[in-house]
Amino acid sequence: MTAQTAQEPGTAPLCAAVLEGPVSHAISRVARLHRIAAGRVLRDLGLHPGQEFLMMHLWDSGAVRQSELIKSVGLDPSTVTKMLQRLEQSGHVRRRPDPCDRRASLVEATDASCGLLVEVRRAWGELELQTVNGLDDTERTELARLLGKVETALCPETGPDGRDGRDGQGGGSGGSGGAECETGYKGPGGNC
Repeated sequence: MTAQTAQEPGTAPLCAAVLEGPVSHAISRVARLHRIAAGRVLRDLGLHPGQEFLMMHLWDSGAVRQSELIKSVGLDPSTVTKMLQRLEQSGHVRRRPDPCDRRASLVEATDASCGLLVEVRRAWGELELQTVNGLDDTERTELARLLGKVETALCPETGPDGRDGRDGQGGGSGGSGGAECETGYKGPGGNC
């Protein structure tokens, strides 16, 4: 693929530094814009991008060890700890000692956060409509299929804990990570 075929007509030409990676450049731009759009729809809920993935995991699984939560979202432990502190302050999350191992902490969604589940679903629906606006059903299906292939191709770059094996940093933004390179929300469960 050439730089010319990777860009839409009427857009500025790609800079020389990205001529060898026009698809990677496009993915980076789209990911940045998607995160900004997610920030807009989540702001009204009092959430920052990425916090909804923690909440989705907790709504699905119920109480989990903080170490397991960190592994499942594939983020740096300090990032998850800061997210949990904010979510705890807002009343969405509760942390308590694990009765089986007092050195470990259990994290769970509060009953009060169940109303947030409905709002997060609504926000993600709104984000989905904005993201695929202008695509027909066939194009939406094809885009999801192709992004799945891209995700699978990138998956070997992460280690079993969802972290980049080369430098020890997190293996993705927001919802990526984990040994199975899974992303996103699978459905209702947990406390709500």
